[in-house]
Amino acid sequence: VQLQAYGGGLVQLGGYLKLSCTASIRIGTLSTVDWYWYRQAPGKQRELVASITNNGRTNYLDSVKGRFTISRDNARNTVYLQMNSLKPEDTAAYLCNADYRAMNYQGEWVVGKDWGQGTLVTVSS
Repeated sequence: VQLQAYGGGLVQLGGYLKLSCTASIRIGTLSTVDWYWYRQAPGKQRELVASITNNGRTNYLDSVKGRFTISRDNARNTVYLQMNSLKPEDTAAYLCNADYRAMNYQGEWVVGKDWGQGTLVTVSS
């Protein structure tokens, strides 16, 4: 599965951005996907920001609760991260991750966990 993330940019304190990440698969059809958004700031460890299971259950990093919303569009194999009330400490490269199960064209189940490239979010004060 190839993941394409986009939507990052430069915003001011209190601003908003909406990130998107779309999965494309050439070997068959996606069946289930659990989506994750991570972020990594310079000199810091990667941290899980938000997740949404195939059943729609969501989870958030404490510092983004009430400001960020993760959602999904299964028809488009896309996950979104709406980020409001942005703070300078939200500055990071945001990466999407998909933990998936797919049926290939030979009728076999395939599982995997793939990463997209990062999209940079910069929040200025």
